[in-house]
Amino acid sequence: MESLLQKIKSLSVQIAQQTVERRRHLHSHPELSFQEFETQKYVQAELSKMGIKSEKIANTGLVALIEGKNPSQKIVALRADMDALPIVESNEVSYKSQNPGVMHACGHDVHTSSLLSTAQILQSVKDDFEGTIKLLFQPAEEKAPGGASIMIKEGALENPRPAAILGQHVATNVPVGKVGFREGMYMASTDEIYITVIGKGGHGALPDLCIDPIVIASHIIVAMQQIISRNKNPKLPSVLTFGKIEGLGATNVIPDEVKIQGTFRAMDETWRADGLSKMKKLAEGMAEAMGGTAVFEVLKGYPFLQNNPELTRKMKQAAIDYMGAENVVDLDLWMAGEDFAFYTHHVDACFYRLGVRNEEKEIVNGVHTPNFDIDESALAHGPGLMAWLAIMELTNL
Repeated sequence: MESLLQKIKSLSVQIAQQTVERRRHLHSHPELSFQEFETQKYVQAELSKMGIKSEKIANTGLVALIEGKNPSQKIVALRADMDALPIVESNEVSYKSQNPGVMHACGHDVHTSSLLSTAQILQSVKDDFEGTIKLLFQPAEEKAPGGASIMIKEGALENPRPAAILGQHVATNVPVGKVGFREGMYMASTDEIYITVIGKGGHGALPDLCIDPIVIASHIIVAMQQIISRNKNPKLPSVLTFGKIEGLGATNVIPDEVKIQGTFRAMDETWRADGLSKMKKLAEGMAEAMGGTAVFEVLKGYPFLQNNPELTRKMKQAAIDYMGAENVVDLDLWMAGEDFAFYTHHVDACFYRLGVRNEEKEIVNGVHTPNFDIDESALAHGPGLMAWLAIMELTNL
């Protein structure tokens, strides 16, 4: 296997510039969730050049197979997400977004270009491994209900069914040249909360003639934080954050209603459901007790992401073999959400992070920001690493 490892590393370096070109093309032509039609065409065309047939799925997604020797022996899936965000890019680079108000600010251009180059490598060495690699190019990671859930519903994990799935995501807090892994629970479930508090508006000088929804909303927000702090399992983190409060009154006007928007994130599905139920009862009951009403709505998002411990340990060791022990780091729990989590509840999964940070080059900005970018030298080893991980999982060593 040592000779195959060196072959894959060499191929990854050889096509690094091509990977960069793919990434820059995708970065220049970002598309929003569920609108990735041109991206789909581009990816399908690139796969076709490699001699890899692909099929459309989930409207703007793709599924493809790379068959080695004895293709039915074992199947491993590799996933990349393709959508961009509604952000105006502030970077002044040659590959700046050409679609106003849309930007690859979360690295999905990296994920897609990297998986394309991984496919190119695997296609080149398919006579050197046994089994089948299933490629999932997925739309709409950034928007509920999440493209992963639709891919699964439409059979992405069937015919053939993979024994495991791997996913890669850029990490702006991990230095370029390093990769990170974490066993077990890694990322949180994500639900959006929308509360409308309805009262009775009027003159700010005459609150006795009104039912003040701003006061009611204030009590609800504080009390909800107490639900989280006093009821959750202290061993399992959860987060409740309200990021928007809108009451269109004035200094001397009490509005008729207040709208509140927030997010609830958890690492346990039972607590996730129980916490939302408790918050709903509290909001409705408190509003009623204060003379108003509250409408509590939840946009259910992604489940928590769990990395299969055995698979992740195996992939971490394979990464050490490929990158060197000094370049493989352990990751902390992260309360952000990822729709790759859906896959992790259906099949053994490993979701790992590719370091893209370079402080010397001032490439330090986080995802979902208008000046996000990466150190593209990560693209010299990212594709090869994923190819090696996939083959190592196929080998059952």
